[in-house]
Amino acid sequence: MRKIKYIVIVLSGILAINSCDTKDLEVTNPNELSPETFFKTQAQVEASVNATYANLQTIGLYGRHIFFALDNMSGENVGNSGLEGNKSPFLNFTFDQSSDIVQFYWEACFLGIAKANFVLDNAEKINAIPNSALSTESKNKYLAEAHFMRAYYYFLLVPRFGDLPIYTTQTITGNARSPKADVYKLITDDFDFASKNLLDKDQKGRPNKRAAFAYLGKALLYQKKYDEALAALNKVTGYSLEANLFDNFTEENEYGKESIFEIEFSSSLGSADRWSSTNNSGGEGLNESTLRSQEYGIPGNGKEGNSIGGWFNVSPSDDLLKAYELGDKRYDATFYYEGSKYNEGKNTMTADCFKSGYNPPVAPTYRPAGWKKYSNLYKSATTTTDSGINFKVMRYADVLLMKAECENQRAGGSQDNAIAYIKEVRDRAGLTTSITATKDAVFTAIIHERMVEFAGEQLRFDDLIRWNLAATVLAKNGFKTGKNELWPIPNRETSSNIKITPKDNNPGW
Repeated sequence: MRKIKYIVIVLSGILAINSCDTKDLEVTNPNELSPETFFKTQAQVEASVNATYANLQTIGLYGRHIFFALDNMSGENVGNSGLEGNKSPFLNFTFDQSSDIVQFYWEACFLGIAKANFVLDNAEKINAIPNSALSTESKNKYLAEAHFMRAYYYFLLVPRFGDLPIYTTQTITGNARSPKADVYKLITDDFDFASKNLLDKDQKGRPNKRAAFAYLGKALLYQKKYDEALAALNKVTGYSLEANLFDNFTEENEYGKESIFEIEFSSSLGSADRWSSTNNSGGEGLNESTLRSQEYGIPGNGKEGNSIGGWFNVSPSDDLLKAYELGDKRYDATFYYEGSKYNEGKNTMTADCFKSGYNPPVAPTYRPAGWKKYSNLYKSATTTTDSGINFKVMRYADVLLMKAECENQRAGGSQDNAIAYIKEVRDRAGLTTSITATKDAVFTAIIHERMVEFAGEQLRFDDLIRWNLAATVLAKNGFKTGKNELWPIPNRETSSNIKITPKDNNPGW
């Protein structure tokens, strides 16, 4: 399979944004490139655009931390004995502005934004390249990718932090926070530009115009602009559901018929810089694999060939496991449990495989299930630190259920249409669908379907927040209304950006 290698070309000024402590971000360019001599060829333009993707692979985002933080906060995970001290506070909302996870998340996104702005700041130079060397369509496409990526990073940020500094150009001075509504306007404008200028079909790993419409629709849905969201989502055509849900989470079926946008990983490309400080958030080094398979992986017990090797830092919560209806095929696609087959069906999991802390004389803790999504055990007897399985961060099932929500919530919407979208998702799960065509009944069905369809995919916490259900669902986990809807601005930002001080932090922090 072909992967975009996110080669990071660091030019002078590309990291000149005061979203973090710049002394840790200074790098020198061995090729002596500068903005004055760059953007002369298609290869240079493509390299600068490729750099915008690299931050997604960092430890601060999909390399490691993002799935822990969001799955733990959503109540989908419980912590096991190996869970590290910086991750366990997200289970009970005891993290604060000193958290390295909060810091690296913030910095990874803003450095990605800086890289996108580097491209956009040089739009005039890109457009000045002769059409014989780079067509107008390609120029517009590359600029649209930069718009898409800037919007994507801001869309990761705004649910976490609310009001944000807006950077639409590179800068060496920190900006004050702008209202969340203004941030959403930038996001929707960028996705709208991308939807008009991206290609109908592009190289795998790059967004196309339908991916831009999908994210435009999601951003509008998050703002409760249901009519506009539905109009955008209706333009996401040409996709269908995989026959088997689990096929969305295997390396061999990346970019399948359900896939709309993926975060790329490839263990064959190497991860020599995974643990370097620059790959906490900066994305400058080689970090082409994710730790998800090992972090969430089944441990095994060292007996009877069951040395599986997962760290089993977390496992699915009881509330999540109980949410699945009898006969829901998604259960088997999402979880491993005693009796599950793995390693291409050659091995069977025993009860001892689900004991964390299996190190006598310490008594192990048994969990009834472990995560199957994004685990490489489907084709292997063991799991390792290098996983090349892409993250499908937007798939067609999400579009269907968002369309159902828009139909149900908008004035004059059709509950019958909403039920039809829900049915399409449930049909794959092998379930019958009988929903009363009332707004409340359909909304209840949407809540359930999104919970069981997207378990372990970092969507539930944001769903609970935007539905105003977090205070009810997560109260027993320590969620505090008026505080935990948002993360705190990290200490390194409030200490380095004179326009965002500790007193400017989010409520409760």
